[in-house]
Amino acid sequence: MTTIKIAYSPCPNDTFVFDAWAHGRVPGAPRLDVTFADIDITNGMAERGEFDVLKVSYAVLPYVLDEYALLPCGGALGRGCGPLVLTREPGLDLSGMTVAVPSEKSTAYLLFRLWAADVIPDGVGRIVVLPFHEIMPAVRDGKVDAGLVIHEARFTYQNYGLHCLADMGEHWESTTGLPIPLGAIIAKRSLGDETLKLLAESARTSVRMAWDDPAASRPYVLEHAQEMDPAVADQHIGLYVNEFTADLGEDGYAAVRGLLTRAAAEGLVPPLGRDALTFGV
Repeated sequence: MTTIKIAYSPCPNDTFVFDAWAHGRVPGAPRLDVTFADIDITNGMAERGEFDVLKVSYAVLPYVLDEYALLPCGGALGRGCGPLVLTREPGLDLSGMTVAVPSEKSTAYLLFRLWAADVIPDGVGRIVVLPFHEIMPAVRDGKVDAGLVIHEARFTYQNYGLHCLADMGEHWESTTGLPIPLGAIIAKRSLGDETLKLLAESARTSVRMAWDDPAASRPYVLEHAQEMDPAVADQHIGLYVNEFTADLGEDGYAAVRGLLTRAAAEGLVPPLGRDALTFGV
């Protein structure tokens, strides 16, 4: 079978999910040619159609679903796992302030804009895009007024002397009752229905193999975890790899539709086609 070119982040949830597949332990799965890249990079790759399979922000789906299909597994949704807005001082008014974000087409930024529309009527000032691992130092050092952070920053921001101004996931869950859609796995429609089905089955099997034998994935996870404390890596995996990773299910699809429909109504993304999220598995 043709090798599948795939790009995902070096974050522990992705390396945990894809470890078995990337190392040829998933029976019948196609071979993977893996590229590691941060989410802002993979979002751009998807818009340019550069890889067969990608981990991207759900916020980028309206721009790429003509060429790519959303796989019903392998991604990141959940509860209590949303992006945070961090500041040096508690209770800062962000009106007119400079905020660092990991990507202007990230789900984190989309959730931030929906939150800001509700609670900052005058709007924030300047938005700057930084790699997510540079955001907390930039806030700490006064280069920006606030930072929108994702991933393991939820567990480590206190180490930088920062304060959580707001939890985007908490706001989303309290206003919708739905889980938080963060990262999606997409695959090129041109691969054909049978290959797409095989890719979904392979991702699902890889997730379940990682759950069945967590120790097997540990070397791969820690190799790419950017000097992350192993305990933080475990927290990261525990938060972002859950039942929605194995299968989006009704609640997962409702969350994705809810986010993108609301964002489209606010003029933040193009509207989705009626069957854009449909996957025939």
